[in-house]
Amino acid sequence: MAVGRHAFDASRWTLIETAFQPIIDINTGNVFGYEALMRGHDKVGFSDPLAALDEAESTGQLFGLEQMMERLALGAFAALPNRAQATLFLNLDARLIPDGLLLVEGLLELLKARGVLPSSVCFEFSERFDNSAYPQLAALISYMRKCGFKLAIDDFGVGHSEMRLLCDHVVDYVKIDRHFISDADRTLRKRHFVKSVVTMAHMLGARVIAEGIETEEELAACRDLGVDMAQGWLIARPMADVSRWQPRLENFPDSRLSPAAPQSLDDILIRKQIEVLPTVYENDPIDTVFELFRRNPRQAYFPVLNANNEPRGVIHEYSLKSYIYQPFGRDLLKNKAYERTISHFMEPTPVVSITSTVDDLMGIFADVADASCLVVVEDMRYAGVVSAASLVKAMTEKQLKTAQDQNPLTGLPGNHAIRAFMNTAAASKGDDVRYFCYCDFDAFKPFNDAYGFHIGDHAISLFAALMRRHFLLGNHFLGHVGGDDFFVGVIGGTRDELTETLDRLRADFSDDVAALYPSDDRARGYITGHDRSGVKTIFPLMRCSIGVVELPAGTVVDEMGSVSTRIAGLKTKAKESRVGLVFEQLSETI
Repeated sequence: MAVGRHAFDASRWTLIETAFQPIIDINTGNVFGYEALMRGHDKVGFSDPLAALDEAESTGQLFGLEQMMERLALGAFAALPNRAQATLFLNLDARLIPDGLLLVEGLLELLKARGVLPSSVCFEFSERFDNSAYPQLAALISYMRKCGFKLAIDDFGVGHSEMRLLCDHVVDYVKIDRHFISDADRTLRKRHFVKSVVTMAHMLGARVIAEGIETEEELAACRDLGVDMAQGWLIARPMADVSRWQPRLENFPDSRLSPAAPQSLDDILIRKQIEVLPTVYENDPIDTVFELFRRNPRQAYFPVLNANNEPRGVIHEYSLKSYIYQPFGRDLLKNKAYERTISHFMEPTPVVSITSTVDDLMGIFADVADASCLVVVEDMRYAGVVSAASLVKAMTEKQLKTAQDQNPLTGLPGNHAIRAFMNTAAASKGDDVRYFCYCDFDAFKPFNDAYGFHIGDHAISLFAALMRRHFLLGNHFLGHVGGDDFFVGVIGGTRDELTETLDRLRADFSDDVAALYPSDDRARGYITGHDRSGVKTIFPLMRCSIGVVELPAGTVVDEMGSVSTRIAGLKTKAKESRVGLVFEQLSETI
């Protein structure tokens, strides 16, 4: 049953306005779109936009108010100088789902009059109410996609039905709620959540927008976790005239936003393997696909784009074979009464950013077993595809290059890579704190002498595995100096958070390495052996001591010799301390 509506009293809402908040590509800083937001609610007696919407719904004015807001937003959007490449994000109140088809038809007329394509508009399904409670939802989503509109799940993580929406329907964007973005740079649990959402969304062909970013540290954390786009007060507050907005890119904390940033190995390898296949558009005639397959007989699929050159999925030859080979099949597809377009045969496919790592892409392919390819986007537009075979080539080449400076026992980068990381991080003028952590086993030599190199290698491999487990997320570097010496480099975060991680790493190592001792030595809690002077000594069970050199934000180190001197002293202090963990801060520019 349709939502109750009364004749719209425009005079009641005449002071309502619309404002735009920019949404940017998190890797380039380029504007991708604008979310339309209600403003002027206070002028008509409401504390916030939600109160105005609730009042409109209770008086049967919600449909009319929604149409008015769409007209205001579309008028302002159509006047933007860069709107041909931008997307307008419109919020859809779940209470209007029963009247959604009528609302969309009215918007289509407005778009036609303004010369704006439906692919430039994205409907955001708010999670304030349970969208799935409306039986008309599936039909509405199907109609929206058929018309060419894009779809987003708003407030992801705090609503009623977002997981069901993402699972049951093809959506283009997932907007992670501000709750999970706030302090993500300092909260490991939130980073785990964001990374999980990013991985899941990318596998399902959706891109991820972080809402409510307010600090540079949050922006950097989201980018490191693979988020695609950003929105929030750090970028811009909602404004009536976005044509006058000047992006504050100098406030972004990472040089990767600069076009002059050096290419990483992953970036080079992925670009090398990208294949730029011919594409079709979702509203192209079906003959377009037949012609592509005829000209490319060895190609089994082609990417499908919308009018804004954003990927929507792929179309496979096997999806059309039943029509191609049956009598009159092709004529049937071209029959307007049958209403079958390219979008009817399109299948979702994982979409990844060109800034992703080879390992990220490999992980997505492993989790999406039936994926023919990964569609790669650059600045949110189609850049090409990477097939499974091409990705294997990239991974093999990466492994070969990495193996040149990799410890054969632990598989971790060696001294050359460690020095390169330290030099780059220490010379950075960014706004992030940097930590250089040096890990060394206590009483490793007598352990090795007593039980042999084979058991000693077990202890070394065990610690390397624990390092990988405890430093799963975040901006970090793991290295193996040699023997029982390891290195961890961390960029960003707080000392308390790093201390917590290192304490867990050390505790787990002490627990696990104890199992390598014979039961009687383990029960006694020590072994006997000879120190480096040949004197017989009692040695406690092994632990790991860690000395950490902390470079505060803004500290620049041009000469790493001074850092190495500090490290030598720190390792001794850590071994002599009761807790086995010592920090020392370099507060001055060296």
